[in-house]
Amino acid sequence: MTQLDAFAPVWQFREVHTIIVNATPARAYRAVEAVTAGEIRLFRALTWLRRFGRPGPASVLNPPGHLPILDVATRSGFLLLAAAPPTSPRDPLSASRRGGTSGEIVVGTVVIAPLDARRPRTAEEFQRPCGPGYAKAVMNFRIEDAGRGCCVVRTETRVHATDARTRRRFAAYWWVIYPGSALIRRMWLRAIRRRAEATLTP
Repeated sequence: MTQLDAFAPVWQFREVHTIIVNATPARAYRAVEAVTAGEIRLFRALTWLRRFGRPGPASVLNPPGHLPILDVATRSGFLLLAAAPPTSPRDPLSASRRGGTSGEIVVGTVVIAPLDARRPRTAEEFQRPCGPGYAKAVMNFRIEDAGRGCCVVRTETRVHATDARTRRRFAAYWWVIYPGSALIRRMWLRAIRRRAEATLTP
């Protein structure tokens, strides 16, 4: 079971993207942590459109180009739910416990909530069941060793709405944003690959 499964075992909306990276899992994991909005092609243009060009504080929809995008996200509405760097193949006991040399980062946010709801502040609070009126989104980056110095980086997003009315409300939003969201994630993975593979050159 992945960390994503622990935080989003059920969902109604989902997207998955993968890319092969010519670098070790450790390098790819560091690239996931460090990649900036400025490195992700079309990211700032698409998020500008999504916020209708309105200015505002730094957030995942209005990110500074020079800061790691995951840092921006976790300072502006997202929670870091799990962070498990890849294990070393020279540490067989740890690797067997964690499922080989895989690594995973998981973030989450409450997309829809009742007006008077208290937002979760910890991973434990985020994981607790919610009543009607909530939709939670969870996204991960999972790195799997592919051998020969390569790895596969996979990102998956899952959204769970707690009742039919909220599900219909989110479905309308998902229908509008999905094409841009899918493009952003593909560009995000390519930026991770460029950064990870660039560390191989002197």
